[in-house]
Amino acid sequence: MLYYKTMATLSIPIPDDMVKRIEDLVKDGIAPNKAELVRQAVKSYLEEQAVNAVLKALKEPDLEGDLDELAGKI
Repeated sequence: MLYYKTMATLSIPIPDDMVKRIEDLVKDGIAPNKAELVRQAVKSYLEEQAVNAVLKALKEPDLEGDLDELAGKI
């Protein structure tokens, strides 16, 4: 289990079928409890978003060189 310096509590509605799946994942040993499973899911999502941001930035046009040529790329 990860330890955090400070934590807040969120209360969110989750559909019954998602709760069942979360409980099944906990039973399967994916996480020690529902809260940790949700924390792991959010952390994974945030990491995925960071990777996607880097990949998107790599696709941006190269902005080195002559300003007139750069303006033509935009």
